[in-house]
Amino acid sequence: MAVDVPEGIQPVGPAVPTPARNLSSIRRTSTIDATWDSDDRDSPMQLLGRSRDICTPTDGTAAIVLAEDVLQVTTQPNRVISAISSVPPRTGLEVLIDLKGGLRSKIVESFPDEVREGTPLYLLLDDISGATLVSGFAFMHWRKPEDAPLVNPLDPEIMARKLKMVGICAGFQSGASALGEDGPPAKHATQIVPNLPIGSDPFAWHELFETNEVSARRSRRIDVWREEDEWIVDSFFQDSGTSPSGNRIAVHEYTIRARVNVISGLVTAIQATPQVLPFVECPMATLAVHRLQGQPIREFRTLVNELLPGIDGCTHMNDALRALAEVPVLAAHLA
Repeated sequence: MAVDVPEGIQPVGPAVPTPARNLSSIRRTSTIDATWDSDDRDSPMQLLGRSRDICTPTDGTAAIVLAEDVLQVTTQPNRVISAISSVPPRTGLEVLIDLKGGLRSKIVESFPDEVREGTPLYLLLDDISGATLVSGFAFMHWRKPEDAPLVNPLDPEIMARKLKMVGICAGFQSGASALGEDGPPAKHATQIVPNLPIGSDPFAWHELFETNEVSARRSRRIDVWREEDEWIVDSFFQDSGTSPSGNRIAVHEYTIRARVNVISGLVTAIQATPQVLPFVECPMATLAVHRLQGQPIREFRTLVNELLPGIDGCTHMNDALRALAEVPVLAAHLA
């Protein structure tokens, strides 16, 4: 049975990814760019992650760089890490090599200082799982129609894979168009989006990776500023890829607005807006975000998946929300 999607719950189209920076604000940006050693998605993948925190002073003078990290990772076709390094260098990253499952928990266990301090490197490390999960999407727009494999949606192996997907998120709930339980699944609904950066602000984003080859990118921006007794949070999240035309194509994009009490650290208001999503059922995940109101934002790394499990959430929206756990760390620079 098809899913009954509530009226008005649909993607609203690409957001403005780079609004003007507010005076007396903090901006965290990050990107993880994926490329492959050959034109084959089954070849080793190279990840280049960059993340930076800047402060925009009250007087509007040049932005102050608070922290910046670069992460380089090689993964095998099974997404297992085979090489990893960072700039500035961190000791111990090699513990993540050849790890088969449990990457995020191993990161928390092995790098408690990065987690506690909410560093840009921790954001990049935590994002390896999500970035590698969706990276194969980049090949969609580079493949010639005649090269597309012929797939029988009723093949027993394909049906078995579909069954494993049921219930993992709003977009894969029973009856969802993505599963194609009664036939071919729906095609991904993607959109052309602006290339970063936008505008003339030289501090808007950190240094960005550019390529004309097949590449996937996960982008984030988190802006934080204070209004009276609340922190205001404006966040942008996007999974996108390059295309032969030169256009950037997005498959996931969310924006999030939140207000957080300065004293308690509790969320007083929060809203997630679906901007670009692949299937009609995906935006339904935003209906449950209100559950995070009244919760401590510093605990979002664990609370989000607890309060928005399965079909009540979206893997990518949840990742966008989890990264807001470091808002108090960023806001501390405004004191």
